[in-house]
Amino acid sequence: MNNTKQTVIIAFALFSLFFGAGNLILPPYLGVQAGSDWYLVAFGFSLTAVVIPILGIYAYAKLQGTMFDFGKKVSPVFSYIYCMFMYAIAIALPAPRTASVTHEMAIAPFFNSPALLTSCIYFALVFLFVMNRSQLLSLIGKYLTPLIVVILLIIIGLGINGGSSEMATTAVSSPFSLITFGVFEGYQTFDAIAGVVVGAVIVLSLKRYGVGSFQEKRKLILHSGLLAGFGLFIIYAGLIVCGYLWQDNFSDNATRTEVLTKLSQITLGEIGASFLSVLVALACFTTAVGVITGASDYVSGLFQDSRKAYTLTAILSSLIGVLVGSYNVAFIIDVALPALMFIYPITIVLILLHVMPEKFASETVFKAVILVTFIFSIPDFLKFLIPIDHLEGVLSVIPLANHSLGWVLPAIIVFIIVNVYQKKSLNNDIKEA
Repeated sequence: MNNTKQTVIIAFALFSLFFGAGNLILPPYLGVQAGSDWYLVAFGFSLTAVVIPILGIYAYAKLQGTMFDFGKKVSPVFSYIYCMFMYAIAIALPAPRTASVTHEMAIAPFFNSPALLTSCIYFALVFLFVMNRSQLLSLIGKYLTPLIVVILLIIIGLGINGGSSEMATTAVSSPFSLITFGVFEGYQTFDAIAGVVVGAVIVLSLKRYGVGSFQEKRKLILHSGLLAGFGLFIIYAGLIVCGYLWQDNFSDNATRTEVLTKLSQITLGEIGASFLSVLVALACFTTAVGVITGASDYVSGLFQDSRKAYTLTAILSSLIGVLVGSYNVAFIIDVALPALMFIYPITIVLILLHVMPEKFASETVFKAVILVTFIFSIPDFLKFLIPIDHLEGVLSVIPLANHSLGWVLPAIIVFIIVNVYQKKSLNNDIKEA
């Protein structure tokens, strides 16, 4: 297989593994809410739903190890805890949510069947794909993703050509608030987590393609990641613009799911619901397969690549998916919020440190920056567990804490301080020598 064809197939696979339930229902809603300032939320959303996930894949292109290696520079203990927490979140929340979204948008409108039945059939099929993972990239890249892209481009093309919204204003108070609104909606895609979880899947799958050398894999993943990121941005921006252009057709309290459903009906007419149901089912399904494959790979690696461990993890993950996936989407999103506010800052910082040149990302830098990020992300996590009044004193003294970004400046400051200190120490050692 030539390099261009490999790059396109891997790019399609990356696009599909990232593009799940949240990626479908969030962008149009952002456009409706932002009004004429849609480009601000598009920028914020792209940071956490495109840039950070693709950087996560690039980090794996440099690292070319397992997920355990991703956090090892902090400490082995931290890495074990981080990996288990990440996979637990991935298995318990975004993977089951794909089944719930599939039921609410693709099954319930046409069939009077219980969500539990949908969830059972859905994860039975997911399990079959996970157990035949040697075909994962080719099946996703060659067949499923192109169909998803075609349906989306039809909706976006018709939506932009036919939309005529007036220059409506948004209820959000400031440009920065709009950007952060987009950033946190990007959290709901789980794509930074997906970047860390499926990065190892891509590296392992490349070996089955016969790509052996370190440099070949790094170059192929980098080119595929850039292509996938560009595709994601085009789709997201297009859906956000469509939401803005057709915002007059939605009520003030329209949900994310309702916005996407009506947008498809407006653009595609009578067959809109059918197109949308296919789109949702395919996008959600490929995400669930990628998540459970990654979790099974990790557990298998802990037991010397045991096939039995891989199979048992896939079975357990599918059973959890059946159970949690039988609940409605709103419930799963509410449960996910505290976990996202806690794990996302740590994940973002790990990704950024791994893509930096080695001289700026020593083990000491990893330890210090991750510790500070962990400490200053605690208030964001606690907001969902205790009354906000109890945190006012803390939030008032931490810059950006009221925007749930209190960890950003402390992490940057510590990164700079530790690097300056290490550079001075190195210069002093050289002088003494």
